[in-house]
Amino acid sequence: MEPENYGDNYQAHLMDQYKLYVEMADRISQRRDQSNRFYAGLVSAIIALLVVMGRLGVSGNSWSIALLAAGLLGASLSVIWFINLGSYRALNSAKFRVINEMESQLPYAGYTEEWAYLRPVEGPARYFQLTRIERYVPLLILALFVGIVAYSIYSLVYGYGYAAEPTAYLIGGVQ
Repeated sequence: MEPENYGDNYQAHLMDQYKLYVEMADRISQRRDQSNRFYAGLVSAIIALLVVMGRLGVSGNSWSIALLAAGLLGASLSVIWFINLGSYRALNSAKFRVINEMESQLPYAGYTEEWAYLRPVEGPARYFQLTRIERYVPLLILALFVGIVAYSIYSLVYGYGYAAEPTAYLIGGVQ
């Protein structure tokens, strides 16, 4: 809506909306951080459970089935985590597009200027987005769990029988 058609409170209401959008963008970033902690905690719990099972001496087919279950669960969580990060990234990008548009109607465009400084058209960038790195974490964890699934299937199909032994050496379960 054009300022002339809105009325006397246009600037005040625009500023209120701008503040709300900035706050909402910050909340999305906080929720993304909490989500990352949640998924990292679940993955850590799966790995800790495998370590405990290895230390308890679980072996043979029981170990292979536990590895398969943990691998499938971990791989599923990693895929969901990756999708979740993409969703948060898209949502934050949209919020900042709206914020930048609002700034075009304000006396000073702080976020627009900040990005112009951090990512200049010419010369080296002064900022590397951590969200680019953040997206690889679930993919790396997915690769780990896919490896665990492959190993467990191999040991079940080929009757390896003592599938715990190689893993137990890694976690200190076999002397």
